Amino acid sequence: MLVYSLCDYSGEWAKPYKEAGHTVVLVDLKYGQDVRLLLKPQMKVDVVLAAPVCTVFAGSGAKWRALRPTSEVLEGLSIVDACIRFAFAVKPAVFALENPVGWLPDYIGPYAYTFDPCDYGDPYTKKTCLWGWFNIPVKTPVEPTEGSKIHLNYGGRSARTKTLRSITPPGFARAFYKANCG
Repeated sequence: MLVYSLCDYSGEWAKPYKEAGHTVVLVDLKYGQDVRLLLKPQMKVDVVLAAPVCTVFAGSGAKWRALRPTSEVLEGLSIVDACIRFAFAVKPAVFALENPVGWLPDYIGPYAYTFDPCDYGDPYTKKTCLWGWFNIPVKTPVEPTEGSKIHLNYGGRSARTKTLRSITPPGFARAFYKANCG
């Protein structure tokens, strides 16, 4: 199975696929690869996972929406568009694009599913939306004893905190894999 994981610097979302022996291609600017320049591969792609930058669209920055420069919005949308374009070009059996709850639906339409990490065994909250075509993972909820860990511990605009906020919760990554390929 060939899996492309777009904008997934940590590789956490693709990790269950790699552990199961599937071929995983990580595409991220931090690896020197721009998803906007990604060419359609000649091989069949089975799964496309996409986690485009959320800083521009996250509801946590809603009060700044009117102040956000148009260039930042255009940059964010170009990355989202590239992820969707790639999925439509390769027509995988499974495609999922994730972003935190916010205003991305204003640009690409309603999401198909939402979850919190605590729905899949990670004891914190971070409402996340998914678009695409995929099987919904079976929930294994736990109490969110860490609350909004992302908001409390990783606020701010530094590169480090953005990277930490963007890591896919491992419980969700495993459940998504199991529901869609396991």
